[in-house]
Amino acid sequence: MSQVTTTAPEEITEERTSIAVPLGAGAITALVGFTSTFAVVLSGLRAVGASPAQAASGLLILCFTQGVAILVLSFRYRIPITAAWSTPGAALLAGTGLVTGGWAGAVAAFAVTGLLIVITGLWQRLGALVAAIPVPIAQAMLAGVLIPLCLAPVTALQTSPAVVVPVIAVWLALQRFAPKWAVLAAFATAAVGTGIDIASRDRHLDLASMVPAVEWTAPQWHWQAIVGIAVPLYIVTMASQNIPGVAVMRSFGYQVPWRPSMLVTGIGTIAGAGAGGHAINLAAVSAALAAAPSASPDPKRRWIAAATAGMTYLVLGLASAALVTLIAAAPAGTVETVAGLALLATLAAALTGALSDPGHRIAGLVTFLVAAAGTTFLGIGGAFWALLAGLAIRRFLPSAD
Repeated sequence: MSQVTTTAPEEITEERTSIAVPLGAGAITALVGFTSTFAVVLSGLRAVGASPAQAASGLLILCFTQGVAILVLSFRYRIPITAAWSTPGAALLAGTGLVTGGWAGAVAAFAVTGLLIVITGLWQRLGALVAAIPVPIAQAMLAGVLIPLCLAPVTALQTSPAVVVPVIAVWLALQRFAPKWAVLAAFATAAVGTGIDIASRDRHLDLASMVPAVEWTAPQWHWQAIVGIAVPLYIVTMASQNIPGVAVMRSFGYQVPWRPSMLVTGIGTIAGAGAGGHAINLAAVSAALAAAPSASPDPKRRWIAAATAGMTYLVLGLASAALVTLIAAAPAGTVETVAGLALLATLAAALTGALSDPGHRIAGLVTFLVAAAGTTFLGIGGAFWALLAGLAIRRFLPSAD
């Protein structure tokens, strides 16, 4: 006589709960990553010459490539590896502005950035060379390019106070009571303010432009764009995202497969460049949301959270065109305000890293000032010259050794 085994209701409930926790953590990981910095991405792409449609395409392809990268790495290695777009890189683009070749020149630089990331995975010495750049110098360059963006909420008060004041007020209130949702709440407030502004002026949104679409651009190869965008974008992506991302994962007991991660994110960057994706990389801050114990008490099941984040990004990408359409109709300075508020914490961390070491303080300060000035020379943006200036000052001054 066969014996029938049954599962207790308590065990079924526990199993469902164990799956629900990482699924929820993964969805939150993607939502926080998307809503907290998508405005920065759009600002960066528009600054280097993208049209609204091309910027929407860039946001869409970034969601797609990083979502696929997360799924490939998390399923293959069964650890919660998450990818993200390069937020510092997007901020760098916003500070760089138009380059030789315009948008097509920037697209070529994006592809070169991806190629450099691939080479980093294949050639260990290049990764070591980037890691050898003093952290204060890299952080100072980042802080310098962030300054104009973080000043946007202040300058926008003069142009659109009716919308900007509530955005800042909501962001400040959430910073005190629920910091994780502060940027999302600020964007929601901006969206409401934009809706009221559209209604009051009897304007209408272009519904046709809200359909997601990929806009491919043929790259134009100009050495000024490659030096002025690709090199700083690669360095800031490695120093501010990939290397810290590995450290974050290590803090939770996970060893990131370095070469496969660089190959997957580098190839993803190359594949998305023509559609406007500037760079994808290992997640740093948001990586903790999927790798921490809150994602699952069992470390072996946290990869489910990462995989869920990857699938959520694929869905969120479909909203890119609608977001760009809404932003295009917003009062002047609205999206810049949201982007600036989203980057304040990054700016604070970058300034701390740039000036905390007395041995690098002068070199870091010079790097910061050159990057903040944003001066273009020989068709190359200020971020590249800031990096060179900081390294030269560090080598020249005895106190910096």
